[in-house]
Amino acid sequence: MNPLTFTVAPGGCLRGRLRVPGDKSISHRAIMFGALAEGVTTVDGFLEGEDCLATLGAFRAMGARIDGPERGRVVVHGVGLHGLRAPAGPLDMGNSGTSMRLLSGILAGQAFDTVLTGDASLTRRPMRRVTEPLARMGAKIETAERGTAPLRICGGQRLTGIDYALPVASAQVKSCLLLAGLYAEGATRITEPAPTRDHTERMLEGFGYPLRRESDRMFAVAGGGRLVGTPLDIPADISSSAFFLVGASIAPGSNLVLEHVGVNPTRDGVISILRLMGADIELLNPRLAGGEPVADLRVRHAPLRGIRIPEELVPLAIDEFPAIFIAAACAEGETLLTGAGELRVKESDRIQAMADGLTALGVSAEPAADGMTIRGGALSGGTVDSHGDHRIAMSFAIAALRAGDAIRIRDCANVNTSFPGFVASARATGLAIRELN
Repeated sequence: MNPLTFTVAPGGCLRGRLRVPGDKSISHRAIMFGALAEGVTTVDGFLEGEDCLATLGAFRAMGARIDGPERGRVVVHGVGLHGLRAPAGPLDMGNSGTSMRLLSGILAGQAFDTVLTGDASLTRRPMRRVTEPLARMGAKIETAERGTAPLRICGGQRLTGIDYALPVASAQVKSCLLLAGLYAEGATRITEPAPTRDHTERMLEGFGYPLRRESDRMFAVAGGGRLVGTPLDIPADISSSAFFLVGASIAPGSNLVLEHVGVNPTRDGVISILRLMGADIELLNPRLAGGEPVADLRVRHAPLRGIRIPEELVPLAIDEFPAIFIAAACAEGETLLTGAGELRVKESDRIQAMADGLTALGVSAEPAADGMTIRGGALSGGTVDSHGDHRIAMSFAIAALRAGDAIRIRDCANVNTSFPGFVASARATGLAIRELN
């Protein structure tokens, strides 16, 4: 077990202004698209977390020159769609499922063999959801016995476009197949059962690659095009902002402004859900940055009530549910989540991990196969295990704002995968958090 532990004193409130680090999903894609483009891509607001650095390191290992990152600025010298070179060894994606799944699509179209591996958590996560449709396109990928990493991707395969209906709403699978489609003969058409984050589609268009939006849930690309380097301004990550949206909502006296947050309509489910619960969240100065909608978010304390979370909002908030579960624990009445089985196969089993932690803190939390029922109540202090999951760790840190005693959270080093500087940011806004090694 990693020795890093968070200890958070009870009470307090969140006040002031904060800009959280750049959006993780967009940062991954900025490196990928910049490396595959012709010309130079300048990136501002890049998230210097371990997950995104894994993506950056993989493209450096395949011959792309990348300057930085330096204070969030990266300059990517693109090699074109067919300019990557075979890496000297396996590409280690660390804890990043986004890196592994999206890179699978890119590497399926290369002339050389590659191996993708990762840490203990990543090598337990399901990869057949990308390897099986890629095989239908003509890719040859070997997995471990249970369909997990390491992935051995054979180069030199001829890819052909397919029509594919996603069995589960997943932006990672959709993006993987669209990226593979850049290398395929003919059109690759993806239909999703519910809208998911559309950063890949926006970035394809931003880099000048033709994309057909046949409906709000159907997209198609044809192989044989080219990407052209472009400047990118990455907004602050709404997933990282979610902890502070919840924290300020539950803590009396809170009044916090989160600056330059990405409010892409395929990602803003956390705002919609918290508002349904009664949260006081105001969008200020809405604008566009690099083709992505952004705004400053003002959040003040408000009494929250339990709700039945609409299933249509689940894909739009899938990464934010650990924080939303803390809001539910502090709300009056019962909150019911269904249709979120995807949470079982994230960096941890987030349904079980959050249910166990809430139960340890005295809150009634009943897990189900695809969700949870939480009855709001008083949070006690205690010790919880994050299971090495960054979002579990940060969620329970924020819970201390309403706890009766200190909360101790074990195994927190992976917070740096998505939110480097979390402890400093949380302290600056009013959370009494300490790190213990």
